[in-house]
Amino acid sequence: MGIEVYATRSLGIGGVIRQNVGDFVVEELLVDRSKAEIKTGQSRAGVKVLGSSAVKNRYLLCILVKRNWDTFIALRNIAAQLGISTNRIQIAGIKDAKAITAQHITVENVFTEDLKEVAVKDMEIRPIGYVRNKLSSYYLMGNSFKITITGISHSKPTVQERVAKVIQEFDAIGGVPNFFGHQRFGTTRTITHLVGKALVEGKLERAATLFLAKPSRYEHPASREARRELQKTRDFKLALRNFPKQLRYERSMLTHLAERPDDFSGAFRRLPFKLRELFVQAFQSFLFNRFLSERIERGLPLNMASVGDYVVFVDRSGLPMVTMHRTVEIATLEEINDLIRAGKMRLAIPLIGFKQRPSDGVQGEIEKRILEEENVSMEDFRITVMPEMATRGQLRTATTPLNDFSLDEVSRDAARPARHMAKVSFMLQHGSYATILLRELMKPRNVIEEGF
Repeated sequence: MGIEVYATRSLGIGGVIRQNVGDFVVEELLVDRSKAEIKTGQSRAGVKVLGSSAVKNRYLLCILVKRNWDTFIALRNIAAQLGISTNRIQIAGIKDAKAITAQHITVENVFTEDLKEVAVKDMEIRPIGYVRNKLSSYYLMGNSFKITITGISHSKPTVQERVAKVIQEFDAIGGVPNFFGHQRFGTTRTITHLVGKALVEGKLERAATLFLAKPSRYEHPASREARRELQKTRDFKLALRNFPKQLRYERSMLTHLAERPDDFSGAFRRLPFKLRELFVQAFQSFLFNRFLSERIERGLPLNMASVGDYVVFVDRSGLPMVTMHRTVEIATLEEINDLIRAGKMRLAIPLIGFKQRPSDGVQGEIEKRILEEENVSMEDFRITVMPEMATRGQLRTATTPLNDFSLDEVSRDAARPARHMAKVSFMLQHGSYATILLRELMKPRNVIEEGF
């Protein structure tokens, strides 16, 4: 996944996350500080919907609470029950699947009465009111997390001490390293960025083969065997019969390939556009993780810029404005580092695209060498074989602030009384991953077995 180092040197507490779905709780925050809460004191019938008209204001703003649901599959189920296209449901951000999450959604041209028809297990939709604009990441501030780490073999004082030291290191380096987390790449079947790279290279058949037929020892045996069979036979009609029903996206592609076995672009276009985008974005994320890993490995600072680095301005709410950036020069180095210390700027690293060039200076040398190793260039991100997936690229901050961190409890693990559990809570800005913070706290030996 490109995450090759730790940014902190303190010992971890070990343990396991996601032993139970309720161990990972996420509540979304919008830039106006609106919070999507898991629990509410009102039933859906008792919720007063704000706004006068669904005609004047086209979008119904709601809170979606889901338990153990993939975001895209959840939206597809809601759309099916409403009898509308998924394109009419908008979100600000994707949420963890193996978790209890609350987030905002907008649904275009529906009435509150229509939501009464939606009845999906482990899912609740609470209407808030009619709004003029559809939801997007533009309105997202971040996410509040409440996470339980179980199976910790260390004593309570050791856990408290180690957690405190890691948090102190975050303060010293300027925040949490802003790696893209494991779920960006498919934790149990880490192929998303590989599919993305094949698409960037224009190798559609390879991309489809990776997505459909590359097995993982961590996935369900029936899925693994179906993929292996497809690898051997290349028979899409047989695969359509063999692939388990829960592999919805794969079956959608196979349905197309069973009729048109050479039309790989058409098969990919059977997938939701946001999922197709994720493939290319995952490859960008992989490159970013490698760039950041190498910077940390070389001992280059994350809370200070060097000549040739990109830096971005920070708005009043604390969010980075990635379109407002500068390249550090000798003449501006001192001024920019003063602004970084004041919290008005942050160091940034490229997400390479056809418009986003690498850094200059030492960081630029790192990035250009890695791009050569991966045998890709900026122009490749135009993706001529599927131009609608072309990506311009942008900048991403090297660190993200850690807000409101608290070690809320260290107690005996009820399931394993000889061990401890720790409950932590914190808030991260949008686009940053709780699992990266947890990785630094826990220092896991096997991210799969330890719940990442």
